[in-house]
Amino acid sequence: MNKSDHGDGAPSHRRTFVRPEGGPAPFRHLAHVPSFRDNPIVFFTTCTYQRPKILASSRCKKILHDIWQRSADHDGWWVGNYIIMPDHVHFFARPEIGARRITDWVEMWKSVSSRRIAAALSIKPPIWQPEYFDRYLRSGENYAEKWHYVEQNAVRAGLVEPGEVWPYRGTINDLMF
Repeated sequence: MNKSDHGDGAPSHRRTFVRPEGGPAPFRHLAHVPSFRDNPIVFFTTCTYQRPKILASSRCKKILHDIWQRSADHDGWWVGNYIIMPDHVHFFARPEIGARRITDWVEMWKSVSSRRIAAALSIKPPIWQPEYFDRYLRSGENYAEKWHYVEQNAVRAGLVEPGEVWPYRGTINDLMF
């Protein structure tokens, strides 16, 4: 079996479902397992739809920063460190007790930012892939290690040297473990 039998880059243990109109259907996000903590720090990654390199701009940074900054008051999600790459974002967030469900929150900020980014860049939505990656972090050390790795993305991509000068990164809230 070759790589294309399972979707572009999908692990071989996954089944490919075919849409009636042809082509593989997107993989569904796995159900969330409750965290061992009431309000864990969650590491998120999401990519642009079909991976165009549209996000690394001051306009997109402002749009995402503003949405994520208001998120604590509106949805109970506190965003910490983030980095915006040309075709994806990585960020850390922590829910308050009673915050909006993770899937609902991600759907909300992606929807709002999609409309705003499309308008700002004069392009048509969708901006984001429907799926995203999330991972519960287990300790402060894990958060620091994960952030150190993520903040080097721009260096590994050959966009800047050192990573600290990448202009599309920041911290909104200090997420303490």
